[in-house]
Order: sequence, then C-alpha cells, then structure tokens
Amino acid sequence: MLDLNEALAGMLKMLRRLLGEDIGLTWMSGKDLWPVKMDPSQLGQLLVNLGVNARDAIAGVGKVTISTANSTLDSTHGSEPAGTTSGEYVMLAVSDSGCGMTSEVLAHIFEPFFTTKEIRQGTGLGLATVHGIVEQNHGRITVTSQIGEGTTFCIYLPRAALAAEPAPAVAPSARPPRGTETVLVAEDEKSVRVTARLFLEALGYTVLVAGTPDEALRLASAHPGPIQLLISDVIMPGMDGPDLAERLAAVHAGMKCLFISGYTADIITQRGALEAGVMFMAKPFSRNDLAHKVREVLDGNGETTPARGA
Repeated sequence: MLDLNEALAGMLKMLRRLLGEDIGLTWMSGKDLWPVKMDPSQLGQLLVNLGVNARDAIAGVGKVTISTANSTLDSTHGSEPAGTTSGEYVMLAVSDSGCGMTSEVLAHIFEPFFTTKEIRQGTGLGLATVHGIVEQNHGRITVTSQIGEGTTFCIYLPRAALAAEPAPAVAPSARPPRGTETVLVAEDEKSVRVTARLFLEALGYTVLVAGTPDEALRLASAHPGPIQLLISDVIMPGMDGPDLAERLAAVHAGMKCLFISGYTADIITQRGALEAGVMFMAKPFSRNDLAHKVREVLDGNGETTPARGA
C-alpha cells in the first residue's frame, strides 16, 4: 500500500541525477491522495523510463514536471481513457518540454521494439515496459503530444480499498551492502544502463557504462586502474556478453562477471548463450537485489572466468 506522494518524493533525487543539470524538475504533489497498491520498484521503473524518454526528447535545456492528483473517471460523461473502468484513480502525470511527437509516432509508441532513435541508441522497450507495468496494476495510461510543444504522459492507478500504511523502518543490518570497487556496466538498453549506474554510484562504487560491446572494450582499455566487476547483458548487438567477458579478461585479470538479461536463466541456458552455474540476474531488478548480487560476486561466491555454452 503506497502513498504515491511519499514514494515519489523519495525518488526525486535519483530522477534529478538522471535528467542532468540542464533539465529542471518541478514536483507538484496533489493533496490528500488516495492510497494505491503497487510494488515500489515498479514505480521506480516507471519514473526511470519516462525520465529517460523525457531527457532524450529535450536533448538540451528544458523542463520536466511531475504531478499527482485524485481523479474520478466517469464513463457516462466520456471522461475516462479508453478501456478504463469508471471509478476512483490516482493520476501520475509526467510532462516534458521536449520536441514532441507526430500522431503517426503516437500510434505506435507502446509497441515493443518500436523506436525513432538511431541504431544502437535504443531498443524500443522503455515505453513498452511502462505500458506493461500500468496494465499489470490494472491502470491506464494516456499520452498527449505536439511537435515543438512537448509531451505529457498520464498514468491512472486504481484507488486501493485500504488506507496506506507507512513503510516499515529499515534496520541498519538490512540496508543494502556497499562497496568501493570499479564496475563496468555493458548494456544496450539505456534505461537499464542509467538505472544500474545510479544504483551502484549511490552504493559507493566507481561505475563505467557502455552502450555497446565495442564501447566497453574501449573504456576498459583506457581505464588506468583495475576493473573488479563486469555487469553485462547476455545478448547484445555485435557481441554477446560471455564473448565480451572473455576479451576483457585478457586485459583485466581477476575481473569477475555478472550477467543480466530480460530472459530467464533457463531460457538463456537453453539458447546456449550462457552455461549453467554462471552468475546471473534477471531484469528488471531493484537496488537491493543488485546490491546483494554484486557483493555476492565480488566477495568470491561468483565465477571469475566467464563461461559459454556450446
């Protein structure tokens, strides 16, 4: 059970870092919000994906506004988004001052793998992920946009029947483990790349990020110190994660590996992209999941030498 205002307020610092210094962030919290029932990590995924989308649309100096409000939708007056049941919802709106979209683009933005970006600049899964999360939570999403006027996404989440409960205090022993090692993240999906960097830097790590295997090789070659851990997507254009790990191991002896993928470990193994037993984590993941898995690998419970199936 979430108070959306409280949950979002705790994520604003992360979002400001994601947007960068040239993009202003305005937070407008609605009064007396109704509670919603939702996984907080999914709310974080919504913000990251919409934030990355807004940043790319602005491509320079601009503004992003996040607002919340209670909303009663009534089908008898045609006020609800298509396919939405009448009732009480909490609305989360994310607006940007970016380039906007044509009606032709708007018709396809939630389709998996649809993208208007250059090759290797995006996979077209960010907004598809947003749409999937909203649907999973029995909500609806609308988008309005005009060329040169920016874009607004409105997410409607059903009002929960019970009062929101404050999140329990986190005991010091339960806080995510931290570290000071250098981590190289190789991931072609920008939202995952940005999220991993923010998570790891907040935990004390030095983080290098690469959007392609070739970029990862260049960063590793130019980095003056050791790289203790590679976090790599299993399947990437041009070179899979295990192949990248083998090449990097020749430069950074002792480097450990953690592979990630949107596919399950069973599917990855069946496809021959990864051997059973190699350290693996499925996407999406929370900061707590990533923090514990990274320490598990770095502290010696994970494999050092990357392995690949036949």
